[in-house]
Amino acid sequence: MKTKEKVMTATEFKAKCLKILDQLNGQSIVITKRGKPVARVMPVRQADNSKLIGSMRGKVTVRGNIFSTGRKWDAQSRHPRSGLAYHR
Repeated sequence: MKTKEKVMTATEFKAKCLKILDQLNGQSIVITKRGKPVARVMPVRQADNSKLIGSMRGKVTVRGNIFSTGRKWDAQSRHPRSGLAYHR
């Protein structure tokens, strides 16, 4: 069941902003200007990362050497035109 949102004017919100933020308690507030809604202030939901960590364990397989590009590298070699190091 959804609780009814509190509605207040931008002027009222500006005057009491910090106090209002401290008292959100899971409820959102709609801010109005000239009677029309212009913003909604709501608490941030905290992400539950406990299910994410380790969730792929046993489902991923590493094949081959993941640390090699398969190309020879000579750090001393230079490209003939640019002079920069390059792969051969």
